[in-house]
Amino acid sequence: MNQTIVQIAGWLPAIALPGATLAQLLKIAITRKTEGVSILTWLLFGFANLGIYVFTEKYFAIQSILAQLLTAVLNFVIVFLILSLRRNRKT
Repeated sequence: MNQTIVQIAGWLPAIALPGATLAQLLKIAITRKTEGVSILTWLLFGFANLGIYVFTEKYFAIQSILAQLLTAVLNFVIVFLILSLRRNRKT
């Protein structure tokens, strides 16, 4: 396959995945509302991203680090934020 296409294909998830996750994180952080946001879904996304990072064995590729590791960290931050906000509402 053309190397340019392969490189573009690698950068698409490296930008889209953390970008989409950051959008959800910012929405929660700004509105301080978690209704309709699933903790389980974001937790599973985080573990899935860690799993695919290990599976691909591209440990030092910037695209892999951004797409999987950064996204996993953001997934877990969302989980923490949801738990924190919901706990504060109950007290």
